[in-house]
Amino acid sequence: MASGELFDTETKSLSVPKVNLLTMFRLSLFQMGLAMMSILTLGVLNRVMIQEIAIPATLVSVVLALPLFVSPSRVWFGQISDAKPLWGSHRTAYVWVGAAVFAIASFLAVQVIWQLNIAASNPGGWAWTAQTIGWIALLSLIFAVYGLGICASSTAFAALLVDISEEDNRSKVVGVVWSMLMVGIIVGAIISSKLLTPDATAATLQASVNRLFIIVPAIVFGLAFVATIGVEKKYSQYLTRSTVANREDSITLGNAWAILTASPQTGLFFTFLLVMTVSLFMQDPILEPYAGQVFKMPLAESTKLNAFYGIGILIAYGVTGFFVVPRLGKRRTARLGCVLVAFAAGLLALSGFSANPAFLKLGLVLFGLAAGFLTTAAISLMLDLTAAEAAGTFIGAWGLAQSISRGVAVVIGGTILDVGRKLLPNLVLAYGLVFALEAVGMVLSIWFLNRVNVVEFQTSTKQAIASVLESDLD
Repeated sequence: MASGELFDTETKSLSVPKVNLLTMFRLSLFQMGLAMMSILTLGVLNRVMIQEIAIPATLVSVVLALPLFVSPSRVWFGQISDAKPLWGSHRTAYVWVGAAVFAIASFLAVQVIWQLNIAASNPGGWAWTAQTIGWIALLSLIFAVYGLGICASSTAFAALLVDISEEDNRSKVVGVVWSMLMVGIIVGAIISSKLLTPDATAATLQASVNRLFIIVPAIVFGLAFVATIGVEKKYSQYLTRSTVANREDSITLGNAWAILTASPQTGLFFTFLLVMTVSLFMQDPILEPYAGQVFKMPLAESTKLNAFYGIGILIAYGVTGFFVVPRLGKRRTARLGCVLVAFAAGLLALSGFSANPAFLKLGLVLFGLAAGFLTTAAISLMLDLTAAEAAGTFIGAWGLAQSISRGVAVVIGGTILDVGRKLLPNLVLAYGLVFALEAVGMVLSIWFLNRVNVVEFQTSTKQAIASVLESDLD
């Protein structure tokens, strides 16, 4: 880089304003929208397919996990948003296009589910026929497209957070933005319960679910637009952090892989994210059926359970990001969070023996508190293990770890439930087996966390980036 270019870059860097609290809250509207969409898939459709339509839980969990299994595309979306601006922006346009794709795909998925319900109508229960296989295949394709939309938008959004933040305010950005993720869970649960017909019959269920899947995705797309418009242009330091002219065009997909594999710490943290996320989300596909079959709660009521989980995690996000992480540090906070999640999972398992909905709701609030505590620390640590010169690439990798593991968690949760139903004497023990495995996984994740070294990662990765970029300039 010429000395004049370096001077211009440093001058521009000083002129970029620091992101303010109001902008943090506006950005968080995007996360709020993603949470509302998750309520539709893992708070409504899982219950409808497992209990109302009686599709095997393993099959339901595999289909619902497909949006997460396409997450290898996150690395590509991250790299391409680093290298190729779309409509003049590196992040914003990718957020908008992805949001439009997943909003449309969600409505189409519901329409296929109704056709599957007709094809699967059988007095003897679920049966594999040419029709059911065909509709399952189409439903799987739509869920995969839905997942690609989520990957494109959320990867670009997370990279935008890196672009506009510094290490000293990153935990605050995470605390505010991810707090609205939980607000979205609460709002989504309330809206869903209001739009769904109470004690819906087979005749009224379809109309109320269709209405839900028109209104909520439209709201979510609007939130994505409002959250991000103008932010990148005003606050992004992506280009001013460059140390080599036209650096964003220098990191090819092949170079991105070389950078990602430069430090063994990348693999260690990747593994920690895998194990932690699997252990945190195994209950996703089975929570609402748990409420329906063990606690006898109707569909609209079981959907509102997400609000109790959201309240706990919302409180934890705000408190942890602003007060706990700055005092305990990211690693110690994450370690304590793993222990708390294991304890809360045990409470959820025990609640089934009481069949008391109040006990279940209390367990969900505590689980939310523990999950928020852990997630805030883990995400803050994740952003520290993200090189600014290749933010999209690293965010894509971390998103890949989280998405793949969440998909595996969903499949494991549904499969363990089916296995438990066959091997254990009652439903309470079958569901409890899922929660028990979550607790064991949390203990295992601490082992990997203890081996992560941020300083070693930063040193080796910066050397790798410099080597890759210098070789391209030769």
